[in-house]
Amino acid sequence: MASKYDGIARIIVQNVGGKNNIQSLTHCFTRLRFVLKDEGKANMEMLKKTDGIVNVINSGGQFQVVIGTHVPDVYEAVTEVAHLGDMTDKEGGKSGLIDIISGVFLPAISLLCACGIIKGLLVVLTTLGLLMDTSGTYQILYAIGDCIFYFFPVILGYTAAKKFRCSEIIGIAIGAILIYPNIISLMSGDALMTLFEGTVFESVVYTKFLGIPVILNNYTSTVIPIIIAIWFASKVEKIAKKISPSVVKSFLVPLITLIITVPITFLLIGPVATWISNIIAWITNGIFNISPVLFGLFVGAFWQIFVIFGVHNGLFPIVLNNLATLGYDYIFAATCAGCFTQVAILAAIILKTKDKGLRTTSLSALFSGIFGITEPAIYGVTLPLKTPFIISCIASGLAGAVAVAGGTRYYNMGGQGIFCFTCYVNPSGDSASLIWSIIAVIAAMVISFVITIIIYKDKEIQGTKGTKTDSEKVKDAVIASPVDGTVIPLEEVKDEAFAGGILGDGIAVIPEGNKIVAPVNGKVVMAADTGHAVGLISDEGAELLIHAGIDTVKLGGRHFKTAISAGERITAGQLLIQWDIDEIKREGYDVSTIIIVTNADAYTGIEKAEKGKISTKETLLTLRA
Repeated sequence: MASKYDGIARIIVQNVGGKNNIQSLTHCFTRLRFVLKDEGKANMEMLKKTDGIVNVINSGGQFQVVIGTHVPDVYEAVTEVAHLGDMTDKEGGKSGLIDIISGVFLPAISLLCACGIIKGLLVVLTTLGLLMDTSGTYQILYAIGDCIFYFFPVILGYTAAKKFRCSEIIGIAIGAILIYPNIISLMSGDALMTLFEGTVFESVVYTKFLGIPVILNNYTSTVIPIIIAIWFASKVEKIAKKISPSVVKSFLVPLITLIITVPITFLLIGPVATWISNIIAWITNGIFNISPVLFGLFVGAFWQIFVIFGVHNGLFPIVLNNLATLGYDYIFAATCAGCFTQVAILAAIILKTKDKGLRTTSLSALFSGIFGITEPAIYGVTLPLKTPFIISCIASGLAGAVAVAGGTRYYNMGGQGIFCFTCYVNPSGDSASLIWSIIAVIAAMVISFVITIIIYKDKEIQGTKGTKTDSEKVKDAVIASPVDGTVIPLEEVKDEAFAGGILGDGIAVIPEGNKIVAPVNGKVVMAADTGHAVGLISDEGAELLIHAGIDTVKLGGRHFKTAISAGERITAGQLLIQWDIDEIKREGYDVSTIIIVTNADAYTGIEKAEKGKISTKETLLTLRA
């Protein structure tokens, strides 16, 4: 599910060298902790300059991205966008619509694009008279290009079965049955009756099953009927597995699944899915007819934002449905310039910037963008810089409006970047679609390049001191020491993020004893599962982070026992964490306990205890509002 942290998550993944460079990822109370396969691939400087990232530290074999106390949310977004961990739904788990669509369609997208390019090139070659559509060469190449489209229900039968945890072989069989030649040939006979004539629900009955009229449709190239059919089959199969004796389960389960699913698909699922397909096409057409210019402007401008949040995956079935029902699509026609505006902006940045690292990153991303791979450009350069990304969206929107209004249509799935133009070639030979797509792309590139050249300055790349927000109302506060021990200045802590005050002002104590107690009356905001850190807010509004030891998150909770939980009310002196500092020291960890005021900016002054011995009943910090 998309979240507000998806953008920064994608920037992080891109700049740690991509998901394939991530060996492992964990997080502590304030930072993401990557173990990278090749640290040389990480762009530390770009990460440091990204809003929302406090700092980047490469220490102890870990590539640490310091986020702040909302790091769990960023961690979830990173694991989602990088597909880390077990991406298979647990039994009985629920998937969102976008997740289902992605799981069903994405495995086939590369093949769809490859076959679409071949079909587009064949149209160009026959239009120019370089190849006859009656030749053997054409027929073989056309079979390569058209195979996935004709047999799409079979392909989706397999991918949908994997997604819905159904037998893939059963999924393939159901897809094959939908386009079985004898079934399709029934539609060449005389119709028994016509239903809902003159509406989007118009259907023709050609045959009967057990005396029940069957509404047949040509399911080749369709997407919705097979997906719903496989979802239904997964439910039937699950029941069949439960009721079938083990000795005959191997053949009885597919028998029960097919004998129930296929008739219901032809009688009910297929017709209803076809009506849904027709309604989607009718709605798309209706929106387009209201204003082609606004349609193209909206889709073109927001397409890259859709990509960032993963919403674009939800449009694939609509596009494929339009291709199957209308023979063309408006949505992808409006996205013709997205990658090209990114390329133009990167070219301008390369010419203007004096930052060698940014120039190198931009040059690499430029070549990827030419071939339609814009993730390095978006997440590595333009999105972190903000203004270039906005320029790209605006220029792409204008291009979408010009292209769609001029007559550009998307006639088949194909490649992106320089390969996208084969998708805009009208099979009838009309050149308007292709010409207007080229005009729109060139205009968008010129606009993007010129504006970037004029307004871009290296000072746009700015760091941040964090994402903390001050408390609206705070009062003077006295913070006791959470541990007995020896006070040391924060600067002496052997951790760059804490010692540099990046996470906020504060102090540290080298502890004695095995208890960490509440230094204030207040509330627990966050408690780490590993027990090494806790976030508090005092009754006076002081926001505190107590971090027990350096890098102790690596212990995974060993030697820690948490006595409180998030949301719990606490009183000064109450036990928060019990830890075995002797065992932790034996494992080689520094047990310095750090106390940070994460909303320090809300106070006019912070008075700190002098270096030396302190007990839990003594004042460690005094905060002046």
